[in-house]
Amino acid sequence: MDEYLAGLTTEGINDKTQMIDECSTEQMLLLMNEQDAKVPAAVAAEIPNIVKAVDTLHATLRNGGRMFYIGAGSSGRIGVLDASECPPTFGTDPLLVQGYIAGGDIALRLAVEGSEDNEEEGIALIEEIGVTDKDAVVGITASGSAKFVIAALRRAREIGAATIGVVNNKESRLAPVCDICIAPVVGPEVIMGSTRLKAGTAQKLVLNMLTTCTMVKLGKTYNNLMVDLKASNIKLYDRSVRIIKAATGVDDETAIPYLESASMNCKLAIMMIKTGLDAGEAAKALEQCEGSLKAAIRSYSQVV
Repeated sequence: MDEYLAGLTTEGINDKTQMIDECSTEQMLLLMNEQDAKVPAAVAAEIPNIVKAVDTLHATLRNGGRMFYIGAGSSGRIGVLDASECPPTFGTDPLLVQGYIAGGDIALRLAVEGSEDNEEEGIALIEEIGVTDKDAVVGITASGSAKFVIAALRRAREIGAATIGVVNNKESRLAPVCDICIAPVVGPEVIMGSTRLKAGTAQKLVLNMLTTCTMVKLGKTYNNLMVDLKASNIKLYDRSVRIIKAATGVDDETAIPYLESASMNCKLAIMMIKTGLDAGEAAKALEQCEGSLKAAIRSYSQVV
């Protein structure tokens, strides 16, 4: 028996749920809800480390680097999910934030047995995706023992990339290969070892923080408005119009023509309305302010 695995919090038996198989449906749900309520506090305890991670990621992306999520099993799927949401939410290039899972894309749907234990594949992935010393790699593993993830982070660190770990146990095997280790400990799962539950929820909350706060610092929002989205479908078109109205105070009859003249670029439309600039001038002003709408508006106001 592996003494490391046996001693993990995520492998413990939860004494609160030992008789779950004798509970009514309502009792089971209440037990799960009670355990899930412990997750936010565990994440809150890691805020100091999350701050360091966000600041590192911001510096990385601002200086032309990329962000990579690498995980195995449920952890890998959560990383791929978070990465895939960045382009529609923040208008980013799909290559800016990327997610990879042990076993390849097929593992998103089907378990690929043994893939998380393959160190060679972890190293090969870092080489294949071309990680450089300008990039940041975030490794995700609830147990902190997935050899695929550990080997990938170790290789990324050798290259000079920033390395960040998201794990659900303290003093894990992952920690030594991380510049920053985020470890929300949520306690034993409702079902022993099923880390898709509390551990997975904690990971999702942490990853939400990493990308959202990094993108806010990169100027991807105006106040709390999602101004960098592209109106690529009916829902996003409608949202774009509402965002333009909220940011500028104009009505539909004004917002819609501006959105269309800005080639469905919500941020650009707002800049045009706020400043009176045409699309080309507004785009240039935004570029000069590194894409920050608020900074661009303030800069223009000072000039005029």
